[in-house]
Amino acid sequence: MPRSSGNGAVTRSTLRQQIADALRDEVLAGRLQPGQEFTVKEIAEQYGVSATPVREALVDLSAQGLLEADQHRGFRVHEYSVEDFRGMIEARGLVIEGMFVALTEGRPNAVRPDDPRAASLVAGVRRRGEEAQRAAAAGDLTVLIGYDLRFWRELGACFGNPYLADFLHRLRVQSWVCAVQHLRRLTDLRGELWAGHTELVDALIAGDNDTARAIIARYNAHSVALIERLASG
Repeated sequence: MPRSSGNGAVTRSTLRQQIADALRDEVLAGRLQPGQEFTVKEIAEQYGVSATPVREALVDLSAQGLLEADQHRGFRVHEYSVEDFRGMIEARGLVIEGMFVALTEGRPNAVRPDDPRAASLVAGVRRRGEEAQRAAAAGDLTVLIGYDLRFWRELGACFGNPYLADFLHRLRVQSWVCAVQHLRRLTDLRGELWAGHTELVDALIAGDNDTARAIIARYNAHSVALIERLASG
C-alpha cells in the first residue's frame, strides 16, 4: 500500500479553505456579482493553483448557499431575493432565541456574567463590537462585515452550543451576501447601518436578557426595513 503524506492533506485542506474564504470575501465585497458565472479553471488560473482545491472550495461554498453549481456551465453566485432575506432574518432570530434559552437554563458550557471566563471573553467580543460600530458610523461596509462576523462568532461561542454558533455564522454570512447587493448601490452608508453591538454586550453582561432581546428585535426590524427600501427604490 502506498504511503500517504499527512502534510500534503493538511496543505490541500488549508488551500481549499483559503480559496473558499477569498471567494466569499469577493462576493461580500461586491466584486463577484449575483448571477456572475465562472468555472473551476478560471478560478484556478486566477489564484495560480491546481483545480482540485478550487473545485472543493466551490463545492463548499455551494453547500453554504453562496454559489450554485451548474453541471455544464460551472458555478455562479447565488441571487437572493428580498423574501430570502426576510427568511434569513427570521431564522437568525430563532437561533439567537435558542441561545438565550440555553443561557437562561444554565447550559453547562454557557458563559454567564458570574463565570470566571466571562471577563476576558466579553472583553474580546466588546472590542470587535467597538470596531464594528466605528465602521458602521463611517459607512465602511467592508470593514463592518469583517468585524461584525467576528463579533457574532465570538459572542455565539459564549452561549455554549457550537452547533447553534456555527449555524448562526452561516446565516449571518448568507444575510450579508444578500444585503450587500443592495447596500453597495449607495455611495454613502453613514447613518444607514446598525451599530448596537456594544449596547447588546452591555445588556448581556448585566444579565438583562429582556433588553438584549429587544435590541436584537430592533436590529432585525431595521435590517429588513433597510433592504426592503433599497430593493424597492
